[in-house]
Amino acid sequence: MKHEICKRADKLILVSHHLCPYVQRAAISLAEKGVPFERVDIDLANKPDWFKAISPLGKVPLLRVQHDSAETVIFESAVILEFLEETQANPLHPADPYDRARHRAWIEFGSATLNAIGRFYSASTEAGFLGESSALSAMFDRLEAELADEPGGPWFASKHFSLVDAVYGPVFRYLNAFDRIGDFGILDGKPLVRAWRKALSERPSIKHAVAPDYPQRLHAFLQAKGSYLSRLIGRSDPVKPVVQALSA
Repeated sequence: MKHEICKRADKLILVSHHLCPYVQRAAISLAEKGVPFERVDIDLANKPDWFKAISPLGKVPLLRVQHDSAETVIFESAVILEFLEETQANPLHPADPYDRARHRAWIEFGSATLNAIGRFYSASTEAGFLGESSALSAMFDRLEAELADEPGGPWFASKHFSLVDAVYGPVFRYLNAFDRIGDFGILDGKPLVRAWRKALSERPSIKHAVAPDYPQRLHAFLQAKGSYLSRLIGRSDPVKPVVQALSA
């Protein structure tokens, strides 16, 4: 199927929240494709009326595409990524349909991993926290096995940066925050995942998908959850300067 490439005159506006990992996926894809865009952050706790009017689910990201004196609003990160693949140059999906289907499946696994991360940092008891930690580690065991089938690295598809990489960059960003709190052993015994995480952390599109104050904002968010992890943050000296810096 032949798709029309968007004109460079089209204006793309990414409606965002500063912590949302699903927004980061879209920002990474746009950067990798070299597509100029405007990013507008909103407060999800106090959603502006204009946002509620155009967001059927009340969630970010939204991609507002202004073209030919009209505007198309695209919601849901997976749909935005596919739209960019269909309309922009520099594809991030493989050309082979079997490989492309496999990549899409692992993107869904990335979403499931984000859900597991949410359960991990929201667990209210030590027993629940340890159980979620074990479950999260098992998900990365699956990834370790999959990476073993793609030797060479540094990316999921060996030498080619793909949408799977764009999805897991934000996943690993959470682990950076967790590492500042304690050693939870989530990636123990997973050298391929560790190497992939390191390569992703150095990719410019991933580094620039968040603002410089993202680590401080994320720590403050985690501490305010009232969870078992929040209590660990309160006991952890390394994160105290981070929280103080946010309130200064």
